[in-house]
Amino acid sequence: MNAMARNGLPREAVPSAFDTEARFYDRLVGANPGYHEHLRLSARRLAAPGPRVLDAGCGTGASTAALLSVLPSARITAFDASGEMLERARSKTWPGNVEFVHTPVEELAGIHGPFDGILAAYLLRNLTDPTTQLRRLRALLRPGGRIAVHEYSVGDSRRARWIWNAVCAGVIIPLGKLTTGDATLYRHLRRSVLEFDGITALARRLTDAGFTDVHTATVGGWQRDIVHTVVGTAPSEPV
Repeated sequence: MNAMARNGLPREAVPSAFDTEARFYDRLVGANPGYHEHLRLSARRLAAPGPRVLDAGCGTGASTAALLSVLPSARITAFDASGEMLERARSKTWPGNVEFVHTPVEELAGIHGPFDGILAAYLLRNLTDPTTQLRRLRALLRPGGRIAVHEYSVGDSRRARWIWNAVCAGVIIPLGKLTTGDATLYRHLRRSVLEFDGITALARRLTDAGFTDVHTATVGGWQRDIVHTVVGTAPSEPV
């Protein structure tokens, strides 16, 4: 049994699951207090040292909008493996400095570096081999470029696991079922977060992928120690 089969949906099933739920996605994340502000916080923490930024796993464009709000003049390339999620993103109004590409991170077809910064929001948890894909993303950064991984991580906190389980059981899964008629993706969300790296292991994963100056920060409110930003820097010398 592979990692994603144990933790939730298998990797190859994740894009199609998001395809199915794409029309409901913005409504559901809009009901999540702090969702958009937390993305903007990670975009600020990225502190990209130049104007070219990659949004890895952009979904319906919430992370793209967060980057644009923080870096309004940046040239943003956003990609996602789900065609339906990407169509939702493209249907919104964007300035000319934003482009969208349909590709999984395992292929990166049509994605050409170097970039000054990468925001990867809620992406790694859905990958079969996150470290390998982090290395692929690092290779797209110019020396000194930065990555910000924005992700759920509850493995290092008993309080965070308890809150996550309670919120999933009491809110996320029932609301997803009520809104979409199918709770599959929301049960996957619960399991995948519970089985994903603790924040210490996630930071170590970035180091193993060749990033330097790796540091972490969480958010405030009830999602403290649940939502995190992990920032790393591409080294000046080849790894």
